[in-house]
This record gives sequence, C-alpha cells and structure tokens, in this order.
Amino acid sequence: MLTGRLQQLTARLAGGFDAYEAAEGPLPGLSAAGRASLIRQLADSSRVATYVEHLRTTSLSPQAADPSDAWFNPIKAAIIRHREENEDEAFWLIFLLTHFGRHRRAGWRYVREVYGAFGAGNPWTWERVSANVTGFRDWLDAHRQDLADPSQPGGFGNHRKYESLSGQNAAGTGSVVASYVAWVGDPPEHRIRVEAALAAADGDPYAAFDELYQSMAAVHRFGRLARFDYLTMVGRIGLADIQAGKTYLQGSTGPLRGARLLFEPTVGPAPTAAALEAQMAVLRGYLGVTFGVLEDALCNWQKSPYEFRRFRG
Repeated sequence: MLTGRLQQLTARLAGGFDAYEAAEGPLPGLSAAGRASLIRQLADSSRVATYVEHLRTTSLSPQAADPSDAWFNPIKAAIIRHREENEDEAFWLIFLLTHFGRHRRAGWRYVREVYGAFGAGNPWTWERVSANVTGFRDWLDAHRQDLADPSQPGGFGNHRKYESLSGQNAAGTGSVVASYVAWVGDPPEHRIRVEAALAAADGDPYAAFDELYQSMAAVHRFGRLARFDYLTMVGRIGLADIQAGKTYLQGSTGPLRGARLLFEPTVGPAPTAAALEAQMAVLRGYLGVTFGVLEDALCNWQKSPYEFRRFRG
C-alpha cells in the first residue's frame, strides 16, 4: 500500500504524463503496466533525492562521520564536514562513495575501511592523501588482501562492480585516486576547481555542471555514470551550486535503453541520442523532476519496465 505522501507524488507524476501526452502526443513505449512501473521508479528516485535534502537540515550524530564506527555513513559524513566548512573533506567523501559504491550486503564497508585506514588511527583524509598519493597507493596494495577477505561480505557497488582494489595497476583504485587528485589541481582545493567552472559558466549551475562533467574525463575509470553521480551528489549536498541540465544519454547504457524504450516509434528510423535528449528535456518539464531523478528512474525502469522493482547501485 502506498503512503499518503507517495500517493500524492505518484498522482502528480501521472498528471505530468497525462499533460505531456495531451500536448505532445502519446509515448510509444508507455503501456499501462509500463506507465505504472515508470511512475513508481520516478517516485522512488525522488524519494532518494528528498532523503539527502532531509539529511542536510536534520541533526546528525558524529558517529556517522567516524570511519571506526559501525554507524559510519559517507553521505552523512560529507554533510557533517560541509557544516564544519571542511569542504575538501566533504568532496573527498563524495568521491569515495561514488568510486566504491554501496554493496548490497557489505554496505559502505570499502569506503569505511579505506577512508579509516582499517582503524589504524590515521585516516586517509583528503589532506593526507593529496599530500602523499604514493603512500596511499602503497597502503592499498599492502591491505588489498584484508579488503578482499572472503570471510566477510565485501565488494564494490553494483554500478562499480568491475573496479579493482589495486594500488599500482593502471585500472586500479590507486590510479583512480591519483588521477582525481591531479584533476582537483594544485593547490589541492576543490573550491578553486568549482569556482573556476562557475566562472567559465557565468554562474549558470547547468553549464557549470557540464563544465565539470567534461573535465572529469581526466579521472581514470570515471565514465559517464560515475561523473554524473558524483556531481549530482555534490549539488544535492550543497557543496556547489551545480545541477545537471540534461540526462547525458550519449555514452550511457541503461538510460539510453530506457529512452529508446519510451520514445522510439514502432516504425520509421530510430531517433539519435541527441534527439532523445531533447525529448527527455520536454518530458522533464511536464513531470517537474530534476534530470538527476529522471536519469536514475529511466535507468532502473528499463531493467523491469512492466513491473516495479527497486534497484540500488
């Protein structure tokens, strides 16, 4: 049974689809079952975004920012550090949670144990890592077997399941972190990188998001989804006034499949990714959701288009 708030949200989304189809024409891939499933996915993605917004204004326990504590949560930790005006640490935590992801059984274990240096009393903070990338990479290799201990659940999140814990391998975590530190620049202050993007974008939050998104191609193993997720979370937490201005279908897998399923006609040429992107922008306007919510929902919907299933990466 849907809660009252969820009922209101699904009703609003249903009204958005009605208004879109009345003005723009029917959506080729939206059967009754597909419509119900997509609306639930949109509501679920909106709930996640609302949850982060809620955390920004609620009291948070210091335990959430302590990697030696079982209650450690990198999202809450980033918000706590942001409140303390430790912006670099907040950005770093968002990078770590994006890189490692949340494992369905182990939760945030990889983030907690790497960030907390296995409780050795000297966490791998941004200040420490950015000043000693070589030391961090050596530490990763020294503790790689500890992280991969088969006696306890572990692993990267679903969206990052092909990543490696290697400190030295060109495709490993050590290389990813080294390239991220290089991307932030010298001096290693995230504020400078973000302010430069906002200045280049004349303060436009959508253009600044795109400026940062394009520049993050320099971060190893941070493809389209990782960059999108990282920057979206930066904006949601309030570290920077940036927001996705499109769903970045070009180069995507799940979202592009979802867009094709939703918009592609049964006859005639298939629309290009650029054409689908334009249609997504129109639809978003009717639904009243952010591009971050729309992208996430579309990716999840295409995995089970006719029956709602909750997916978390």
